[in-house]
Amino acid sequence: MKKSTLVFGMMLVLTGVHAQGDSTKIATSANTTTYTTYVDAYYRADFAGLRSNNKTSFTNSNNKLELGMASFKVDQTLGKFAGTVDLGIGKRAEEFSYNDNGVSAAVKQAYVSYAPNSIVKFTVGKWATHIGYELLDAYSNRNYSMSYGFSYGPFFHTGVRADIALGGKSAFMIGVAEPTDFVNAKAEAKILIAQFSTGTKDDKLKAFLNYQGGKDKTQFDLVLNGVVSSQFGINYDGTVCNLAGTSWSSNAIYFNYDPSSKIGFALRSEYFDDAKSAAGVGSSIFQNTLSANIHFNKLTIIPELRFDNASDKVFLTNAQVATGSAGNFLIAAVYKF
Repeated sequence: MKKSTLVFGMMLVLTGVHAQGDSTKIATSANTTTYTTYVDAYYRADFAGLRSNNKTSFTNSNNKLELGMASFKVDQTLGKFAGTVDLGIGKRAEEFSYNDNGVSAAVKQAYVSYAPNSIVKFTVGKWATHIGYELLDAYSNRNYSMSYGFSYGPFFHTGVRADIALGGKSAFMIGVAEPTDFVNAKAEAKILIAQFSTGTKDDKLKAFLNYQGGKDKTQFDLVLNGVVSSQFGINYDGTVCNLAGTSWSSNAIYFNYDPSSKIGFALRSEYFDDAKSAAGVGSSIFQNTLSANIHFNKLTIIPELRFDNASDKVFLTNAQVATGSAGNFLIAAVYKF
């Protein structure tokens, strides 16, 4: 998709709730320890019976019950210092740390922070990327399967960053990191990461302008989150990634509707343009994913229907004939302790 389409999306969608942190003053005094534990599993059935029709992260299977991830996270704050250790096993953790092997592949995040005052905080280590709307942990998303924008964008960064509160709801982050998704890339050039975030006083509208850039690679990303009512929200994520003279882009809109505390619905519509094969798909794809979120206390059941339509024949039928469309049914269970 052309950059003009991304800009149009920025202007068009100004309303949802996003999982990124609010732009508020940085806490420097509380002494707390928080534990977050969850496990998720899923079953996916491709309508053509083929695993290869899945071209996004974490659901690369067919007609199998799979462990998504079992995760354990500890956040501790001691005055001006804070630390996080976030561990996981399963398909999500393995694909998230795809450049790592052995025990290191189970480390989703590990970082320490120091906040000398309420204005600035310094962080060093490995952390999940600031780019995009979707997040690694299944309980943080309304759709279980992932978008193309998430799958071909960055997963995590390893380096050092500074978060700076600008007053009100605005903040700025800047940092230097290893190349995308590497803990240690040795002699390869480092990348610059940055984010500007802001929002309205009532938090009904939030905006995150994100960036990463280095040798032969730049990516700009805009996330808009808004609340239309207590039951309805709309979110937008638009990104353009340039790679050594070629590019791919994604524009996704997320509609969330919660008629009650027991059930919610989420529709994701995404246009992914990889006609130049910068991401390796080699086509433009329009995908729609409809998910229900059925809550039973700490357990959430997510039945999901997904349809992908490409401008080229990048999928296969059950007779192994190339086609431009694919679909699947998925049901997932997410239990957060």
